[in-house]
Amino acid sequence: MKTSPIGIFDSGIGGLSVVEKIIEILPEEDIIYFGDTARVPYGTKSKKLIEKFATDDVNFLLKFNPKVIIIACHTASSLAGNTLRKKFPSIHIIDVVSSSIRKAVELSKKKRVGVIGTYATISSGKYEELLKKQRISVFSTPCPLFVPLVEEGFFTERATYLIAEHYLDELKKKEIDTLILGCTHYPYLKKVIQEVIGENVKIVDPSSQVAHQLKEYLEMKKK
Repeated sequence: MKTSPIGIFDSGIGGLSVVEKIIEILPEEDIIYFGDTARVPYGTKSKKLIEKFATDDVNFLLKFNPKVIIIACHTASSLAGNTLRKKFPSIHIIDVVSSSIRKAVELSKKKRVGVIGTYATISSGKYEELLKKQRISVFSTPCPLFVPLVEEGFFTERATYLIAEHYLDELKKKEIDTLILGCTHYPYLKKVIQEVIGENVKIVDPSSQVAHQLKEYLEMKKK
């Protein structure tokens, strides 16, 4: 276990935001990252196809004997997380959705939380289901163009601002005080999203939350 790597997968480069945070707080750990750039994006695919892709990704990572696998993809976490845990009971799996929920509940004082993500993540209703159990009002908006913008490296271009303003306009009217970036690509657009949504809205960056949850798990395993 001490020498086994941490396995991480995503539909493209977005999950590297998770890798960066893990390296920051757990620099001694080895990481195997699989970015499925051949089949990006997952957010426009059916649940059945996402489950298949996610299963393929885990099978690839298992070749490296990982001590834990991180689903660094909100779409796969929302639509395939439970399936993966049933198929691979011998490996501990951490997903970005549960990590984000924990932080949003902690931060939101007004109990009004916004969620942005891919069409598949938003339509899954996973965030609404989990947040409403915490008696929090949830307002969701799909932002499908954010993923290709990140994949192309368009982090702060004028077009990115215009698209963000279009997507976030309705959320701004809902008087949310916390916004979950429901896709690991989105932290690369955090500067733009924060400026557009307003400085008074706290942003939940899933990459940071997953890194801290991983640290907690590894420390627990040492005991």
